[in-house]
Amino acid sequence: MSAPAAERESLGVFSPRRARLTARTLRTDRWWLSPLLTVVGLAAFVVYATVRSFVRSAYYVADYHYLTPFYSPCLSESCVPGSSHFGTPFPELPMWIPLAFLSLPFLLGFRLTCYYYRKAYYRSVWLSPPACAVAEPHTKYTGETRLPLIIQNSHRYFFYVAVIISVINTYDAIVAFHGKGGGFGFGLGNVILVVNVLLLWIYTVSCHSCRHVTGGRLKHFSKHPVRYWIWTRVSRLNTRHMQFAWITLGTLMLTDFYIMLVASDTISDLRFVG
Repeated sequence: MSAPAAERESLGVFSPRRARLTARTLRTDRWWLSPLLTVVGLAAFVVYATVRSFVRSAYYVADYHYLTPFYSPCLSESCVPGSSHFGTPFPELPMWIPLAFLSLPFLLGFRLTCYYYRKAYYRSVWLSPPACAVAEPHTKYTGETRLPLIIQNSHRYFFYVAVIISVINTYDAIVAFHGKGGGFGFGLGNVILVVNVLLLWIYTVSCHSCRHVTGGRLKHFSKHPVRYWIWTRVSRLNTRHMQFAWITLGTLMLTDFYIMLVASDTISDLRFVG
């Protein structure tokens, strides 16, 4: 075997541990469409969330106590009055630090290390592999055993923090039942906030780590009927984890966008009570 041929045999799809494809692809369908749509969807959310997290405007509706999830919890003196539901233990922050600096990094870590999102961006962004029966373009593959991908194993710890942040988002949704003149109030913004937080809870508890927490390490389900019941419910949700992962990206942007429109006086909140 010639030197170039030998080198070719050791790289990418021709390596001993990979399926050997002599052609670029064996597919006759539009296999590239799914990775492309995934890249577009993820990029759209990243760009929108990044801009909104740093712009520091139109993120709180004082009349109804609507607070966008991209700014929760807001714990700095830089926060507009009323938006700090848990006080302001931190001083004013420079513009390059998002006001929700305590939650956003953990939520980003939770999404990045999510088992579904790994599959999504491994295939669509890194093309590793781009699709079944499509040649692997990379020269080597070490899996999640070395830096930086070994960090993916921290997913369960991000899950614990995500649960806490979901509790905070729930509190924000409850506080938002506020009328313009005080007391109880209910409007379209409340519907959007509640639906968003419910879907965030479903996405969080349908996580593989939650499934492991509820039923992992048990040798006999019969001895733990309560945990087994919880595990079966989480497992059912887990089968739709991908759908909830995408749905919650959409509801997060919708919730923030609606609050931005109301807070900037572009539209008025549709009120049902108060």
